[in-house]
Amino acid sequence: MELTTVLYEVTDHVATITLNRPQAMNGFNQPMLEEFSTLWDTVKADDDVRVVVLRGAGDRAFCTGMDVKEGIDRHPNVWSQTDPGEFLSPKLNQVWKPLVCAVHGMAAGGAFYWLNEADILICSEEATFFDPHVSYGLTAALEPIGLARRIPLGETLRIALLGLDERVSAARALQIGLVSEVLPRERLWERADEIARIIAAKPPAAIQGTVRAIWESLDSTRTQALRTGLSYTQIGNPIGKAEVDRSAVPRAGWTLR
Repeated sequence: MELTTVLYEVTDHVATITLNRPQAMNGFNQPMLEEFSTLWDTVKADDDVRVVVLRGAGDRAFCTGMDVKEGIDRHPNVWSQTDPGEFLSPKLNQVWKPLVCAVHGMAAGGAFYWLNEADILICSEEATFFDPHVSYGLTAALEPIGLARRIPLGETLRIALLGLDERVSAARALQIGLVSEVLPRERLWERADEIARIIAAKPPAAIQGTVRAIWESLDSTRTQALRTGLSYTQIGNPIGKAEVDRSAVPRAGWTLR
């Protein structure tokens, strides 16, 4: 498939996806939905890919959600309409390879389809996060529902209800656990790649099993999650012993982020 809305490259087991519609602040349109659906199938099937980095082209935004000028295709029957997340979201597409999101500029509205399902989310110092739906008289539902599983409920409601009247700064995003690291803009992509390569160097079955076990636990009771988790430790380690000689693993010292 010829990609027109994103850039895609794989190097040393790391797939880098760059949202490439800077003229529309990387807003998604119907072609981007379709291209992401294909990309997730590709990532899932390609065992050479172990980690995915997602970033946005241009200076102003990571992504500001749906491109309202172009819109997306909607089925005329309301009961046949689908959530854009079914195209965009890695976990809804059963992709258990870690997703590292590198956010700069504005991240708004539909951008949370990716942010909510990132395994590691970092941002630049000037990044801002907001959901404009209610300011335009639209119910904010899909994005905040995903966000409420990532940050405290009160913070989710504040973002959803204040709309365009308040933006979450990078510093505040770090405080509430939305991001795990804040960097200068010029270091953002480099750091995302560093993190991805550290993960990609580890046994992929163990990494993917870890991602799947943790995310699926969010839909289960504690007991169910622990029982399923036990089976994943067995599936992810079929020979019954560690895949890596522990004595060969270098021990890192404590480092403050």
